[in-house]
Amino acid sequence: MSILDLWLPIVAATLACFFMSFVIWALLKYHNTDYKAADREDDVRAALKGAAPGYYMVPYCTDQADLAREDMQQKFVDGPVAYVTVARSGLPAMGSKMISMVLYFLLIAVICAYMVTRTLAPDADYLAVFRVAGTVAFIANGLAVIPESIWFSRPWSMTIKNLLDALIYALITAGIFGWLA
Repeated sequence: MSILDLWLPIVAATLACFFMSFVIWALLKYHNTDYKAADREDDVRAALKGAAPGYYMVPYCTDQADLAREDMQQKFVDGPVAYVTVARSGLPAMGSKMISMVLYFLLIAVICAYMVTRTLAPDADYLAVFRVAGTVAFIANGLAVIPESIWFSRPWSMTIKNLLDALIYALITAGIFGWLA
């Protein structure tokens, strides 16, 4: 069996996960509580005005030797300590973001198909395919978010919600692959 033999579960899983992401973000909206308004938002916006799009660290310290300096240590003690993403100004380009998400789910479905074709016989039963595709889909959708909480102070509640999303996407992908593979 080749990946091309699994074109139908690849396409179906991609579309089903994209639809579920719409349900999660637009209808269930449990991620809305992940974000907070900044105190004195206008002051924060003014301070960041003109910053090029990128990922910023405050206080800026990328060398462990600098952390040994007393003045740098005091900056961390005084706070705030922040990791800030600055995007391009303007309304979000939802079309390109949605296309990117479809491509993301497509990539994961292709990786699942690859693993299914490399680890299982063509006549594998539903549960075997479900197990392999689901495990791969969960790993691909979820585990990369954990270091964001470990190293960059992303709230663990946000990471847990992202892992819940990953589990939902994995179960959908697993079910479709088990059914159609």
